[in-house]
Amino acid sequence: MAPNGDAAVAAAPAPAPKAARRQAKPRRISMEGLQRAMSDLALELARDRKAADAKPQPQQLLPAITEQQVEDARCECCGMQEECTPEYVRRVRERYCGRWVCGLCAEAVNGEADSRHGGRTEEALAAHMAVCGRFNRVGRANPVLMQTEAMREILRKRSRSNSPRDHGPGGALARSSSCIPAITKDFN
Repeated sequence: MAPNGDAAVAAAPAPAPKAARRQAKPRRISMEGLQRAMSDLALELARDRKAADAKPQPQQLLPAITEQQVEDARCECCGMQEECTPEYVRRVRERYCGRWVCGLCAEAVNGEADSRHGGRTEEALAAHMAVCGRFNRVGRANPVLMQTEAMREILRKRSRSNSPRDHGPGGALARSSSCIPAITKDFN
């Protein structure tokens, strides 16, 4: 290396020009290829349309909801009213013991049946209807009283123990006598 640093400069690569430093632009998709793909798709659709026109098939279209008979159904739990088709009302009544329940109450009944009643819909429906009936009698007329009762229920649940020891059966193993005499007998 020269004392003035000429060799160091000559050995270092020259910086690339600005144009070379820019990244290469992504390749553009040619319009010709895109138009060819569109025309191929149009050709296939035209062939399918001609084939469908050649073989007339009876189409079974469902009637529009406005053309179907719609009736108002009132939930037997909460009293909410919905517009439903008679077929839907019939299916709901079959599932919920002849009673029509709205979607919100149906979810509550299903959750109640799964968690507390072992999947029995009848008992869960009766429990949910009792809660809704109590709410309609007390809650709507006096919301403060309903809030007080809800707080009481929360406190009642919190006062119960969450320990699994308290929920299980009593001590299964109990010692009837001491084993010390048997051990001392073996030593003698």
